[in-house]
Amino acid sequence: MAENTEQQGMEEELSKAQEASAEVEREENAEAASEETSGEEAVESSQSAEEGSSEENPELLQLKDKYLRTLAEYENFRKRSEKEKAQMFELGAKSIIEALLPVVDNFERALSHVQEEEKDSPFVKGIEGIYKQIQKMFADCNIQEIEALGKKFDPALHNAVMTEEEGDAEEDTITQDLQKGYTYRGNVVRHSMVKVKK
Repeated sequence: MAENTEQQGMEEELSKAQEASAEVEREENAEAASEETSGEEAVESSQSAEEGSSEENPELLQLKDKYLRTLAEYENFRKRSEKEKAQMFELGAKSIIEALLPVVDNFERALSHVQEEEKDSPFVKGIEGIYKQIQKMFADCNIQEIEALGKKFDPALHNAVMTEEEGDAEEDTITQDLQKGYTYRGNVVRHSMVKVKK
């Protein structure tokens, strides 16, 4: 009798253990299934997000391309405008310098014809003062005389209007500067009119 009771108790415990094991297995299967479902949902949602972004991608690329082109066009326009403005300034400055040069030439001619006894007169002193002011303004504005006398003839700087064959100077040397030439920022505004030894 006691053996039967023990056997029944053991069978009951065994069946309870089997039921508990089955319950745990069912729960694990349910969790796995829910994880698979959520994983599939995540994959589907990421795929749909990728599809959405791939649908927007061509538009974004088009807008980015349009933006870059507009930016490049603006940069080109800005550089072109600056270059044109500089050229306009250079042309304006050059035309003003060209208009001033005959005045400077006349000052130099006038001063070269002043008699020795008149050099101390207030009038001559005034003319010399004005001429010095013009020279200072030229120096400040980077307007420079072209050196000619005794130099080798350079067609980029000098304009030969006369030649001479006599004299001790070497061939192609400038023997007389008939009219001064000037440069502005390294560019020739007026060529020197010179006499050259041939």
